[in-house]
Amino acid sequence: MYRLTDRAPFHPVRGCARFFTVVFATLALLTAFCCGSPQALAGQSTEIIPLNQIHAGMRGYAFTIFEGDQVQKFELVVLGVMDNFMGPKQSIILVQLVGTKVEHTGVVAGMSGSPVYFEGKLAGALSLKLGTFTKEPIAGVTPIEDILRPPPDVMVGQSSWPVTGNTSSSSFTGLGSGAALQPIETPLVFSGFQPATLQQFAPQLQNFGFVAAQGGTAPARPDDSHLQAGDMAGMVLVQGDASINSACTVTAVRGDHVYLCGHPFLSLGDVQLPMARSRVITTLSSDLASTKIVNVGGSIGTITGDHLTAVTGTLGPPPALIPMDITFVTPSGEKKLHFKLVNHPKLTPLLVALTTFNGLTQNSLYGEGTTLHMTGEILLHGHAAVQLENTFSPGDSLGPDGIPIALNVQNTFAKLFSNIYERPEVDHISLRVESASGHQSFTIESAWLEKGEATPGENVRVRVRLRPYRGAPRIADATLHVPEQAVRGSNLRVLISDADLLNRASRGFMVPGAGASVGIDQLISLLNHERRNDCVYVGLFVPSPTILWDDKELPNAPLSQISIVDGRPAPGSVQVLRESLASESAIALGGPVSGVISLNLAVR
Repeated sequence: MYRLTDRAPFHPVRGCARFFTVVFATLALLTAFCCGSPQALAGQSTEIIPLNQIHAGMRGYAFTIFEGDQVQKFELVVLGVMDNFMGPKQSIILVQLVGTKVEHTGVVAGMSGSPVYFEGKLAGALSLKLGTFTKEPIAGVTPIEDILRPPPDVMVGQSSWPVTGNTSSSSFTGLGSGAALQPIETPLVFSGFQPATLQQFAPQLQNFGFVAAQGGTAPARPDDSHLQAGDMAGMVLVQGDASINSACTVTAVRGDHVYLCGHPFLSLGDVQLPMARSRVITTLSSDLASTKIVNVGGSIGTITGDHLTAVTGTLGPPPALIPMDITFVTPSGEKKLHFKLVNHPKLTPLLVALTTFNGLTQNSLYGEGTTLHMTGEILLHGHAAVQLENTFSPGDSLGPDGIPIALNVQNTFAKLFSNIYERPEVDHISLRVESASGHQSFTIESAWLEKGEATPGENVRVRVRLRPYRGAPRIADATLHVPEQAVRGSNLRVLISDADLLNRASRGFMVPGAGASVGIDQLISLLNHERRNDCVYVGLFVPSPTILWDDKELPNAPLSQISIVDGRPAPGSVQVLRESLASESAIALGGPVSGVISLNLAVR
């Protein structure tokens, strides 16, 4: 038993030392508890230091997250101020990061926006990195004055700042790529997307400057919107059974206004995109490109600006997204997937293609080597729905069979958003893909008329010999009507072809979206009248000029009108065709058709 008399004799000096050690330790814990983490300390630093007070040799610090939710502090020293670096009155503070952690990781993708402090005052946001394989962690800082009060002469969405990612930095600075300042990458976090999907769309992703990173999602938490400097947040591009989000560091929070990144995401200008909290799992160190691995949390507001010096947002409810449903049907079952996408003319077409391809090919019911029949519709607010229907057969190349569907849908959205009259508001997207076993496609081998001449008003029978993929040929019949006004003694042209060739023969270069004056209603009409690729078409053309004006056809146009628009040097909204499509017949085959044959029919 431990007794009072067994204790060592009390030593006044050592006893007092132990006493004050305990007291100071307790006070330190209480101070940390009351004052909070470095995250809270950073959030309390509201005073700013102007650029003219920053000089070489100044030591400061910055905040970012390397792991978990803990905002960590790292030190830095000013190497110099580069005036007019980004353009007139657009300066950059050049700094070197100091400390074991940052000297190991270097400048990390996702670190852009990290708040930088000198003399305890907010100086700006980490935004640039120097080179790729550099031995020194040297970075550029966007001054806080430019972030909070961007110069009025900066044109929205027209900056010369390159988008993040693989943009050539040498063209930006005039230096070699190994010694050029370039924007710190903003990772685009793909959750639920397989690498095969990203590989298929790698060229388009690189054109946007995206740095693709795999990550996950985290359940929404009550404190998601409690943002402070050093936390991470970003844009939401896709939500649902798979998600795409950007992630960068918060520079400052002023009331409900949030400033992130320290540089543009894509220089989109004024936008309305959801803003979500991001939570760091860990930081991956790499000599090539260190990056943060993050999970995306709940939506916390709206990204309102994507400008030269910062991405800005507002805390509160997020804007609405476009619902998208994909149903995949096979003989063995049916599976439904649900997504939500942003409504933006530059982003939506690519996001639709990515989501469609990933949802299709990463489906447990999906299998290569099957013929896929796609139907669907795009519901537009205040306009008629756009109808989608086509069939896609497997190819003999190594390319995935699902990629033509994704590109077909992307092409339709690109046409919708290319009209110059109105930005379409998409209410809903629905796609249904039915899979049939085997390769079903057809080639037009030959064709002939049941008789070589006909009278005006008579019906003519056309027979077409089709060669299926690795199968016996089959004969299909079609009937054409010779118009009553056909001139006796003339020759008419019978065209047997696939959908694409008949579209071009009857519409010339007036493809949907090509005409500069095509309004959205006319564009929808053109899209809905495009022919299906799983039919063989038989068309009868008469030698009568036709004026095509947007989605309107004006047959038998007077020569005075034709002379005004004939011979245009470049495609426009009006053109003249030397022939008119007088009669048409379609034969559905259940698989894509290719080929063309032209025959002559005499009118007696």
